Amino acid sequence: QVQLVESGGGLVQAGGSLRLSCAASGRTAGINNIGWFRQAPGKDREWVASVNWRAGETFYEESIVKGRFTISSDRGKNTIYLQMLNLQPEDTAVYYCNAVTFWGRGTQVTVTA
Repeated sequence: QVQLVESGGGLVQAGGSLRLSCAASGRTAGINNIGWFRQAPGKDREWVASVNWRAGETFYEESIVKGRFTISSDRGKNTIYLQMLNLQPEDTAVYYCNAVTFWGRGTQVTVTA
């Protein structure tokens, strides 16, 4: 079992920034890829970014990220981050951390115009 706990969401104005964190615990040794998804009201959950915890490679859904988000990890803390810059109202969603088949409960990001 892997437990994932997100934090860092909040309410920001358009153009603002947030940094999300996801702390993993439990059987983390089995994790290769860990990343972020988001789900806006009335929409399907969509992948945002991932990091390969062993190789350090990062992957992005460019249609969403558009050069504004950066995923990073601190393997020693079993934590990943999503630095989000220049947030826009369309980024409003619940952001979820995912590893293998495990999900966190999500953290709400709300961006006002």
